[in-house]
Parts: sequence; structure tokens; C-alpha cells
Amino acid sequence: MFALRFLNKNTFDNYDDYIKNAIPNVPNNFNFAYDVIDVLANETPDKTALLWTDDTKEKKTFSFKDLSIMSNKVANFLISKGIHKNDTVLLFMRRRWEYWILMMAMHKVGAIPIPSTNQLKAEDIKYRIDTANVKNIIAFDDGHIIKEIKEAIGEDQIQLIYNTEVAQSLNNMPDSFERVPNNNEETMVLYFTSGTTDMPKMVAHNYTYPLGHINTAVFWQQLSDGDIHFTLSESGWAKCSWGKMYGQWLAGATVFVYDFSSAANAHDLLSAIADNHVTSFCAPPTAYKMLIHADMSKYDLSSLKKAEIAGEALNPEVFERFLEQTGIKMREGFGQTETCLLLFNNQWIEPKPGSMGMPAAGWDIQLLDEKGRPVPEGTVGEICISLKNGRPVGLFQGYYKNDKKTNLACRDGYYHTGDVAYRDSDGYYWFVGRNDDLIKTSGYRVSPFEVESVLLEHPAVREVAVTGIPDPSRGMAIKATVVTNKYFQPSDILVRQLQDHVRSRTATYKCPRVIEFVDELPMTISGKIKRALIRTLDSAKNTLIDPIIDPVKTAMGLDKDEEK
Repeated sequence: MFALRFLNKNTFDNYDDYIKNAIPNVPNNFNFAYDVIDVLANETPDKTALLWTDDTKEKKTFSFKDLSIMSNKVANFLISKGIHKNDTVLLFMRRRWEYWILMMAMHKVGAIPIPSTNQLKAEDIKYRIDTANVKNIIAFDDGHIIKEIKEAIGEDQIQLIYNTEVAQSLNNMPDSFERVPNNNEETMVLYFTSGTTDMPKMVAHNYTYPLGHINTAVFWQQLSDGDIHFTLSESGWAKCSWGKMYGQWLAGATVFVYDFSSAANAHDLLSAIADNHVTSFCAPPTAYKMLIHADMSKYDLSSLKKAEIAGEALNPEVFERFLEQTGIKMREGFGQTETCLLLFNNQWIEPKPGSMGMPAAGWDIQLLDEKGRPVPEGTVGEICISLKNGRPVGLFQGYYKNDKKTNLACRDGYYHTGDVAYRDSDGYYWFVGRNDDLIKTSGYRVSPFEVESVLLEHPAVREVAVTGIPDPSRGMAIKATVVTNKYFQPSDILVRQLQDHVRSRTATYKCPRVIEFVDELPMTISGKIKRALIRTLDSAKNTLIDPIIDPVKTAMGLDKDEEK
């Protein structure tokens, strides 16, 4: 396994051994495209690196030798189009196979790719152009994005290159390319955060970033030679770098890509896994929720051995349902666009449904209170990364051209993630939420995720978002915004049933005082619930609990003393 060349040991006896010895040794002037892809092309030229298909059943297979030669050709093409080192380039490639060639070519040239989702609108694109000083855009024309790009460009002198030009360059460009020098601290890739509470920030990663994903692929996804790994993410998200490129190729696995023109359904995904003999699958909770509502017994999933979940916290109900249907215990992992894998359910521990697991090697994780003090086990604190002994491999350089936000996030010797969690007596970490999402009600701090997990156990609930609304007596009251499953109709009776369900399984103060039924939840384009938007909409509607007539309290037969 190529990844082991960068570690002190080839095998690890236990978690403590892993924590001590699985920290990458980073070579000077490392460049993934030259030092991994080109080397693998020389050592294992015929080994399959990328297996690509789309919803028209077109298929393409690329070896490491193919990636090496094709990235050289495309690097020459980029130079011919005036794209050079340190130029920022927006990429809108959905899940097109050209994306992987382009990324390796841009690493070779030293240009800075900004992978972007095709779901963006003109206003989003204009913001990215201006913020990152973009002069070049490369895009796949899917019938939507080119129109938005052209509207965003307007009269600006920005070069728009189509993926068809990139593909054509493979026929007429030289297949050799002279190495462009880089140092480890230079910016290799930029990602815009999804911006759930603020305008998106530019996250800058340097050339050591790929080695941070040894944890992701080798130890979390447990990939090795012969594995075919399928991460669902579109190329516009950092999760693509997590699951469809760097770590997987370092582990010796084949990356499987399924490109679909519209939202994939459960049949599409299960068929793709079965037909392509996928051995490992990683997706956010929304995808797994869709799969467990399908009849998975209709598909030959015998090749599938491993399943990982990330993007949002794992509800225990989803874990149990997936285990019942596949016999596979999902392993949750946690990290951010700004980091690599921080916490995960590793091979030496039994996964606890809903837990993020334990820290990854190389990351000194502390849970801190509002004054920067470590909290005891069982107490909620902000997930922070110590910088006192240097920056971990895979931690972002900072927010590109924004020292103010960088200094705010990296202060007092720590990187502050803004996410809060607690650690149990066994050393497992449990996600509570974003700092802004915590609900303070009647003197208690309530995690939206905790209440959502309980509600999802009820057969009527398909999706749910829990937020806080103003309450004159409690400060904040808990509200649940619910999408019902088929055959369940919103009603006052269902409201009471859901409230009774929560009360029977957790503390009374966590019971939602208001339940609103909706057809769908507001989501970011990366599939995360927009709780901040729900709060904003409630504020605009002046949603609050009447201090005299509380229909929920009346229905439950409670007074304030009983609640306490």
C-alpha cells in the first residue's frame, strides 16, 4: 500500500499504537500528482484508478498510467490557454470524468483549482469570482450552469473553457510535462464553505493536504488493494477530496464515480453498488435514510463490506435499520472543509450508534468551554484542535485573503471548529451541534440532534429539524419542523403522539413545544439542514409560545413545576 511509505509503521496492533505511529512523514516539496500518481503509473501502470459511469450507462476506466499521461496532456493544454502557477480557476464539473484529470493537471501546473457545485446560481458564482479574483472557469455544460456562469461573468474578461475542449486536448497535446516546482506551504486547492450562517469563506489547503487523508481512506474506510470505493459527493465539495481521490489512491483502491444528471434515487444508487461490485460506500445521512426506506433485498449487495457516514451526525435509528438490512455496521466520521478526518469509529473499537468515535492520529483534540478551559467527561464543550505543537497535516492554511476570520478561528493556540460535543467515560465523542444551534430552554442546553434522533424513531417521521423559538417563560422553546412519511397525515393527534413519544424516551424539558409539518426541509446545496433559515423564518412570522395559553402544555397536562 503506497500510503504506508509515509508512515513509521506498516501495521498497527491497537488504537494507542495507531495514535503514536500513524502520523505522516511529509517529504519536502511534495506534490500528489508527481509524487503519487506518476510514481504509481510507473510501478503499477495497469492498475485501475478510476471507474466511471453515468446514468446513460456510458462507462470509462482509467489506469494510473492513463491518469499520469492524460494529466500531462491537460497540463500542457492549461498552459496553452494561459493558465499558470497560482492562477485561481473555478471548476464546475459535476461528477464528470474530466474532473479527476483536471485536478491532477492543475496540481502539476501549480494553478489553484476551486471545485464548485453545478447547483450554484449567477449571484453565487459572481461572489466567488470577485472574492477569489478568478480569471478562468472550466465547466461541463449541463444545460444550467453555463447560463448562470455567463450571467455572472457579464462584461468581465474571464475565460470560459468547456470540458469538451479539455477532452479534445487529449488528442493533440504532448504526453510529457516538465515538473513545476512547489513548496509544501503553497496553496494547492481552495474550497468555499457552504455558508449556512454567513457568506461562504474560502478555505485554503496546501500541498500536504492529500497526506492528511491517509486517516480517511486507510484507517476509517479501511481501504486497500482490490477495494472499489464509492463516495456519493459531487466534485464541488471537499467531501470529494475526502472520498474520491487522494486517500483512496494512496490506499491502492479504485475510485468509483457515478455521474447522474438529476437527483439519484435509491434504485439508482443500489443498482450502481450492485452492478459495479462496490466494496465500500460513504454518504451523508440523507442518502442512507433514502436507502433504508427502499427494499434493499432486491439488489445483490454481496460485494459491499464497509459503509461510512459523514456530513451530519448519524441518527441511531438509521444505523440500526441499515444494519438489519445489510449486516454492516456503519462507521461515522467527523471533520470539516477546514480539516481532514478528526474523529471516527476506528477498527479497534466497537462503533456506538450516533457517536463520532475517537480522535484520528495527528490531531490533538480538546473540548473547551467558553473561557478556553478543558471540560470534564460528560460535559459539552467546543471541539478545538491544539496548535501548540505545530499544525496537523491536513489542517487548512487559513481563510484565503481573510486574516480577520483566520485569526478568529485560530486563537489562543487552538483552531476552534465551532462544533460542540461531549466525551463519554469510554472516550467516545458525541456530536451535539453547532454553537449557534444549541437551544437554551428553562436553564437547560439542548442539542437539536438529540431531539431529532428521538423523533426519527417514530414511524411517522421521515425528516425533522429541531430549532428554538422565543418563549417568555423559558427563554427559548423547542420547535420541531417535521416531514412525515407516506400514509401519515399531519394532525393535532399526531402532534400529541410525537410529543408523547419524545417524553417517553428522554427528559421532559427536551419535548418540542411546537410541531410544524412541512413538505420539505430547507437544505444547503450540500444537503445539510438550514436550521438558521428556519429560525429566521420563524422570527419573521413572530413564532413564539403564548405565555398564557400554551396548547402543547395543555395537551400534555403539564405545568412549569412538573416540567422541571
